[in-house]
Amino acid sequence: MKKKTYIYRGFERFWHWNQALLILFLAFTGFEIHGSYSIIGFENVIRVHNMAAWALLVLIVFAIFWHFVTGEWRQYIPTTKLIKAEISYYITGIFKGAPHPTHKTIYNKFSPLQRIIYLGLKLLVIPVQVFTGLIYLFYVYPNNPVHVIGLDVIATIHSFGAYILLSFVIAHVYLVTTGSTPLSNLKAMITGWEIVEVDDEDGQKK
Repeated sequence: MKKKTYIYRGFERFWHWNQALLILFLAFTGFEIHGSYSIIGFENVIRVHNMAAWALLVLIVFAIFWHFVTGEWRQYIPTTKLIKAEISYYITGIFKGAPHPTHKTIYNKFSPLQRIIYLGLKLLVIPVQVFTGLIYLFYVYPNNPVHVIGLDVIATIHSFGAYILLSFVIAHVYLVTTGSTPLSNLKAMITGWEIVEVDDEDGQKK
């Protein structure tokens, strides 16, 4: 049965929204650093970009700790069950009004496709961004005793990762509107409450 359930905890919502804002801000300042436009000014934009990067790194550390303490890391364990049906849903089914092949529960918040995408971001894209960003931050200066060959390659990888993260945020915003109503998923990430599938045992735990 379906029941209004407190599915997104306070820190989870805090982490989600601040991560999104920091990624967007880093993209905005990063493009200015690359010379796409000039709004803040080169010296100022480097300073605020670095500050935002450190803020994101601190947020990531706390998020990792929270995921392991609460056991929420299990939500990201990948599965191929129903993944073909989900891909088919997003390619054609969603435009025909077909029901979603998977159902969200408090212990299964992510669909198979979401699990793979989110895990890829957490284990590949974001670590690469952090690693290349730290290299560019500490080893770019001429007086630094450590020299990195091919720093332009590091910058290219960092920029490519930024495009991936920005594309993810844009796609994520679109998919937010594909819930039971256009604003139901957004409301859930603001209030924490969402109508999801529960069984009798889940209902007793609430």
